[in-house]
Amino acid sequence: MKNFIEHWLNRGDEKSDTQKFWLGLLRDVLDFERPDELVEFEKRVELKHKSFIDVYIPSTRTLIEQKSFDVSLDDAAKQSDGSTMTPFEQAKRYSDWLPDSERARWIVTCNFQEFRVYDMEKPKAAPTVLKLADLKRDWHELTFLADINAVKLSKREVELSVKAGQLVGKLYDALIERYINPNDKESQRSLNIFCVRVVFLLYAEDSGLFEKNQFHNFLKARELVARDSLRKLFDVLNQKIEERDPYLESDLKNFPYVNGGLFEEKNIELPQLDGEPLRIILEEMSEGFNWSEISPTIFGAVFESTLNPETRHSGGMHYTSIENIHKVIDPLFLDALNAEFDAIMKKTTRGGSRTKGLQDFQAKIACLKFFDPACGSGNFLTESYLSLRRLENKIILELSQSHQISFADSQDDTPIKISISQFYGLEINDFAVAVAKTALWIAEAQMWNETKGIVHFYGELLPLKSFNNIIEANALKIDWREVVKPEELNFIMGNPPFRGARVMDSTQKSELNEIFKGWKNAGNLDYVSCWYKKTADFMKENPKIKAALVSTNSVCQGDSVATLWKPLFEDGIKINFAWRTF
Repeated sequence: MKNFIEHWLNRGDEKSDTQKFWLGLLRDVLDFERPDELVEFEKRVELKHKSFIDVYIPSTRTLIEQKSFDVSLDDAAKQSDGSTMTPFEQAKRYSDWLPDSERARWIVTCNFQEFRVYDMEKPKAAPTVLKLADLKRDWHELTFLADINAVKLSKREVELSVKAGQLVGKLYDALIERYINPNDKESQRSLNIFCVRVVFLLYAEDSGLFEKNQFHNFLKARELVARDSLRKLFDVLNQKIEERDPYLESDLKNFPYVNGGLFEEKNIELPQLDGEPLRIILEEMSEGFNWSEISPTIFGAVFESTLNPETRHSGGMHYTSIENIHKVIDPLFLDALNAEFDAIMKKTTRGGSRTKGLQDFQAKIACLKFFDPACGSGNFLTESYLSLRRLENKIILELSQSHQISFADSQDDTPIKISISQFYGLEINDFAVAVAKTALWIAEAQMWNETKGIVHFYGELLPLKSFNNIIEANALKIDWREVVKPEELNFIMGNPPFRGARVMDSTQKSELNEIFKGWKNAGNLDYVSCWYKKTADFMKENPKIKAALVSTNSVCQGDSVATLWKPLFEDGIKINFAWRTF
């Protein structure tokens, strides 16, 4: 990689060096052995005149417009047909003239020294900008180029999400000291609820759900009575407009009805909010931060990390990266759904048959149900929801370009069929439950905005739809049928707690013995094996359910092979896919 960077610094000609540059990048930076098999150069595109795409990668539908090293990517240049276009506009025009199945998922403009990456699933978002000189640090930002299943988060999204979690932790620490009994479980629960509500309000004013700075201005104007004002605000946000006090102060009256259960619980314990906690909310969390750009999947896990580390360890919690989440959800369901969409696009022509195929496919994915029986902060559920909605947005984009969808002036009129109500979770920790619900609400709001960037419609996200599918309970003691009926479920997934047979506490050991009552040598199994057993039992009630769990590699080594897997196989369980240790 070092040699590649040094070789191309301050050089590069569009005509003579493009192929050498991109083959070298794929081979020497991204480590692909046969990059020539991935790339098409000078791909012909039928405009009204003869034109060629500089670089095209079919597997990921990446279209690259290359310029020489001394050409600015901001400058518009005259084209052969007399029009004037920037490199991105030129690439976008090429994409628009390609067949539907080849249109760009990613557009990259490059002048050898700088890369600008445009995610066409987020047409209004600014590009990710990378420098050749920084590739040793930022090379992973380009892994989407040749990975058909790559889910790319910009470095900015990651940094913002981590920063968001740190801000929540700072507020938590500043407030917990103000409680009369900070070790009281109910006090901690109230603080958890408060933090979640504040995060939602901050996100709402940054993302357009509320008026710009509406929450900040409300709190700033009421600094001297912040505690009582927030109590009033929480009550108002849970009231329908027509049910509110007609004499309510205007700054309270102007807030929309939120619903969704987030503000349902009344009279949570809340200490005084002057001084440092109020400064953190107003200055650091509101004025100094934009919540609309966070990744809800990453943020949920970081948010949950504000819990005491000892509590996390005793609960056996582990956080899974987005890359590793996709090692589970892609082969479990997403690969097949993406392939089905591609097949519809390839086998049908634009018009009646394609429209019917896409509408039926959208209806199908809107009926799928997903369950994580150890959901933690909800990152598996959130990432699954985001992935499904991105797929739905492809459907909506195609239907809108075919002029097959239109909407009346109605709040309920929306092209979106997929809902967070399709996602179910079980989690023993109340704070994690609150975080998981909030992460899903934020994900829903983000995808709502992305859909509005594709097709105009009049529907509004608020009020939130009631959502009670993430349940606070011990997954090993509750009957899962109380959460979701097995005959309605399609997929079980997640990352249950890891606790080895020799390090489980007495409660966990008791739970394991109860789950495996009558099983020989069950005491040698890892705690995570309990989720395998309960999952298998659930699948027996509906053999169409498929499941994938992240777990310690001990479940397929030593005693576990005979103790756990032999009975499961005899019960009809089959392994469809698995990963080696990661």
